[in-house]
Amino acid sequence: MNKQELIERCLAFPGAYEDYPFDETWTVMRHGGNKKSFAFIYEREGHACANLKCEPMRAAMLRDLHEEIRPGYHMNKEHWNTVILDGALGEEDILDLVRRSFELTRPKISKKRQSADF
Repeated sequence: MNKQELIERCLAFPGAYEDYPFDETWTVMRHGGNKKSFAFIYEREGHACANLKCEPMRAAMLRDLHEEIRPGYHMNKEHWNTVILDGALGEEDILDLVRRSFELTRPKISKKRQSADF
């Protein structure tokens, strides 16, 4: 999977949009509702990469299991992983990590709104 393919897949999530707050080389995928970032997509050392949020224990386990998953580059290393996109990790696995990051950062539903939905 390359950088552009991942950007297109991220844009398929409801309310997702791309942003370039640093420069044109770093694409930040955000939620429309709360503007939180769920993926940072860039190239580093000749590889397409994505920083994705992850639960701390899962993040550590994934790093142990996969060479293509490392502590988040320029991020909180407990909560973010860097995933090398053009490595041996399969597309389904990458997309699952993106989906999890999207879910972890999505807008929270207020208790008032939750009770109104019942």
